[in-house]
Amino acid sequence: MRVLIADDQELMRVGFRMILEAQPDITVVADVADGRAAVEAARRLRPDVCLLDIRMPGLDGLQVTRLLAGPDVTDPIAVVVITMFDDDEYVDVALQSGASGFLLKDCGPALLVEAVRAAVRGDVLVAPQVTVRLLRSFRHRPQIRATAPVEALTDRENDVVRAVARGLTNQEIADQLFVAVSTVKTHLAAAQAKLGVRNRVEVASWAWRAGLVDA
Repeated sequence: MRVLIADDQELMRVGFRMILEAQPDITVVADVADGRAAVEAARRLRPDVCLLDIRMPGLDGLQVTRLLAGPDVTDPIAVVVITMFDDDEYVDVALQSGASGFLLKDCGPALLVEAVRAAVRGDVLVAPQVTVRLLRSFRHRPQIRATAPVEALTDRENDVVRAVARGLTNQEIADQLFVAVSTVKTHLAAAQAKLGVRNRVEVASWAWRAGLVDA
């Protein structure tokens, strides 16, 4: 797995590099100090994942996320946003801009590595302390409504969508529904296609906005 790091603090870049390169399956291909350099390096090197700070000179991490992973990007690159600030607005904008993960800088090495691996798999990892709080807020925002799926979800797809919205992993969903993990993945992929969304966070936000999950 090839990772690009963008953070305006050199100590943070060095620390992230040390944590990630201690893993036998992760290589840091570049680390840069500002947003414009992050966009240029990402487009040139095509890493598997970009690890972006929010507050950077030039372009901030949210702008970079939109340019690399946004809905209008033809060939998006997975992005994990990492910041010191536990701000729901940052989380919301990052995920709406296409981020595959959102972490706080005090998350610890294990969660940082898992977020990178999740992004490569096409999954999403959000700091546990903000996940449910963020998703619950969607049901109180009348201006953000859940669009109807292009085709009705089956009962089992609804079960999987609700479980994803509660933050369960594929293995936990499989255990709860007494099915194989591969079956969960099949139902989740079908639900994503019907909802027109790209990842687990978008599935979860749709479920909360649609009122499918109890607060």
